[in-house]
Amino acid sequence: MRQVEVAVIGTGWCGGIRAETLSRSALVDKLHICDIRPERLEEVRALTSPASATLDYRDIVANEAIEVVYISTTPEQTHFPIARDCLAAGKHVLLEKPIALELWEADELIELARRNEVKFTIGYSQRFNPKIAFAKKKIADGTLGRVVSVMVSRHLSRSLGKKIASRVKLSPAVMESTHDLDFVFWLLEPARPARVYSQGAYGYMQEVNGSYDCMWTTVTMDNGMLVVIGGSWNLPPAYPNYCGTWIEITGTEGALILDDTHRDNWLSTVREGTHFPMSTMPGEQVDHVFAGQMGPETLHFLEAVLRRGAVMVAPEHARMVMQAYTAADLSAEINEPVELPLSNRSIATINDLKGAAALAG
Repeated sequence: MRQVEVAVIGTGWCGGIRAETLSRSALVDKLHICDIRPERLEEVRALTSPASATLDYRDIVANEAIEVVYISTTPEQTHFPIARDCLAAGKHVLLEKPIALELWEADELIELARRNEVKFTIGYSQRFNPKIAFAKKKIADGTLGRVVSVMVSRHLSRSLGKKIASRVKLSPAVMESTHDLDFVFWLLEPARPARVYSQGAYGYMQEVNGSYDCMWTTVTMDNGMLVVIGGSWNLPPAYPNYCGTWIEITGTEGALILDDTHRDNWLSTVREGTHFPMSTMPGEQVDHVFAGQMGPETLHFLEAVLRRGAVMVAPEHARMVMQAYTAADLSAEINEPVELPLSNRSIATINDLKGAAALAG
């Protein structure tokens, strides 16, 4: 199998994981990295020994030798313009979620990838969680019978929640429940979401970025299956892990309970007390192995490019997820269910709310 030149744009937490993973892969001929922070760029340069390191993503776009680009930039407003430029240059792109902040942006990216015949996917790494993969298998092979309901409850620590919420004014449905909406819709294919009703509660995060502390979203699928997803990012500072998730799937012939609360590894020290290591959603490098989902996801996309195979997350699916969490935000605001696909009236209401928020801000 041939090797390729790849680039990582944005080498923060997630981008750093991807850069380190790619630097260890025999599929990579040369690695290129980009970050707007000189100190972080030098830090990742020392870790990965790239062929080049730049402060300007346009250097990556202009380099014709680079075939594959991973975009891990923040704030999330940067996703669309950078992905657009890379896709327009004929590069295969893995873009961290969200796919975009506006539906028309997502449509343009999807069309660019189609027109230029390049692979385009979104970083929904939970599909590489073995527990989620097991759920997919048990649904597909009929073990659970016909699925009746799925419930997901995801909670983040306040420290991690504040870090995410401080950089962008988006809700927990958009920033966290999006992962769960993605994999649940994947589990339940070919069913599609038809109606969304969501409620939120304010607390600590309201002063940080004006968002809810938690949101609970009910999704009715077009075949009658019921999905309930809760997302919270304000667990007390003393909570000993970063992220904990509980999943319940019920069917006509069985039920599957998945404990993904990361309480299976305990570390207690005199200095720092009790911690649950390896409890972040992306995971982390642990010596010669990667504990988590983002490492395998990074390599899977590279293999999809080289083998001309299917990407794990089709961008059209990511757009459907975007519609669902957009509907959740709207539902929580107007206190009514919202039908999917979004109607012109719903889209107009969303735009009005955004305009009012911009004037208030």
